[in-house]
Amino acid sequence: MSRDKRRTGQQQQTPTDTDILVEMDHGAMKKISSVFSTLQEKLHKTKRSSSDPGVYASPAAAPPAGRERSHMGQLFFEYLLVVSLRKKRNEEGYEPHITYQFPKREVMGRLQREEEEKCMKAAHLFCFPEGINWAPLTEYRSETFSFVLTEVDGSRRNGYCRRLLPDGRGARVPEAYCIISRVACFGLFSKIFDEVEKRRQISKAMIYPFMQSLREAPLPAPGNTVTISSFIPDAGTEIISLTRPVESWLEHVDFRSLFRCLNHEEVLMVFAAVVMERRIIFISEELSTLSQVLHAVTALLYPFVWQHTFISIVPTVLIDVCAAPTPYLLGVQKNMLDLLTDDSDLMIVDLSPGAETKFITRMGDEESLLPAKLKEELLSCLSARKHDASTEELNSLVSEAFLSIFIKTVGHFSHHVKKSGNTRLFHKKSFLKAVEHKSHLNFVKLFIQTQMFDLFIQEEETQPNPNAFFHRKVSEYNERKKKEKMKAGWVRGVVV
Repeated sequence: MSRDKRRTGQQQQTPTDTDILVEMDHGAMKKISSVFSTLQEKLHKTKRSSSDPGVYASPAAAPPAGRERSHMGQLFFEYLLVVSLRKKRNEEGYEPHITYQFPKREVMGRLQREEEEKCMKAAHLFCFPEGINWAPLTEYRSETFSFVLTEVDGSRRNGYCRRLLPDGRGARVPEAYCIISRVACFGLFSKIFDEVEKRRQISKAMIYPFMQSLREAPLPAPGNTVTISSFIPDAGTEIISLTRPVESWLEHVDFRSLFRCLNHEEVLMVFAAVVMERRIIFISEELSTLSQVLHAVTALLYPFVWQHTFISIVPTVLIDVCAAPTPYLLGVQKNMLDLLTDDSDLMIVDLSPGAETKFITRMGDEESLLPAKLKEELLSCLSARKHDASTEELNSLVSEAFLSIFIKTVGHFSHHVKKSGNTRLFHKKSFLKAVEHKSHLNFVKLFIQTQMFDLFIQEEETQPNPNAFFHRKVSEYNERKKKEKMKAGWVRGVVV
């Protein structure tokens, strides 16, 4: 496996969509470092010179001139869009277009407008990834899902989308609300969508003052709350409270969907494959299920971060990404399953309710990758979860359970990062010799070859205490072991 030594600089952020491999129209496999340029190639389907206005350069790492910031330094969101479907002229099918945007283009600076244009074109496809094949409906169950847009410089935005049937009579096509934000917090934006939807039912004009108030509000720190005042005709002024979860690395996650779709043993098999950085595709009819399950799976890796291609919802025009030979995590709608032509060295997980088999294909060794004793402990911990547990309770139990795998297998790494002059270096040989349980050794040898471990160590070598939470959990585990050892020694002494 080739090693990509790029610094992400975003250890605790949502994984990226970068390094997508797609089949271009001329037949050659071309590596693309931005999902924006990928979408442009697919949409235009022609070769273009660099002077073509459809080819966009990636933005600089610094924020574009003219971009607003709240007094706390970060905005809740950058754009709100309403994306609707309209019939194609002289062709069958529909195409997405923006019918509402906040903030308006005229209040943006030039660089911000250029950036916004690229972002809008990408958001179109992710709001309606199914493509052009739509028919008017009289009933449609609304759903909320998310996606990630990543630039070549590693900067990323989270897209939150709620699709529903607009008010009206007779058959009509769905529309989508889409919020683009640098904040990764699915639950928070689901609540914001509830407020947007409530105002949309009255008038589009009611959305503007609410979003303006939200844009001016300070983004609260994890665990804190911000209140926003918003006026609604016939209802008066409403006070809306928005709270971020205490653990920032879990605020984009809800494990309920994962455990609703897969049993404990199946989750462990998926986890083992993800830890080994394999090619994995999740299949579902529901976009919300795909986005929630994929984000939940990557959260199981904490404190490590998935470093390869990650697309929670693959648009039809990007289905060729599934042929990429490099590791990926992809969410594909079930009606596109027949378009997957290569299932070798691949895990395909069917998240559909009542699926005959959850694993359409897999490597076959997933049940033996994790150390047997740790698997038993993990299953025992997961079986203790309550079915009526709150999101926070479930997130805490599940994250602690999977974190223990890394604490017990590689938690001793810090003793083997030694200072040499002005640099710190990781000593792999002494680290492997110090693995406490020999039954863990095979797993550890495989895991330290992954890119996620590689970049984790690079951060430890180059940054001051980048993973403080993990270090604290390792210390707590070691303290418990010491006390248990002392207690066991005292009991033996009494018996003698």
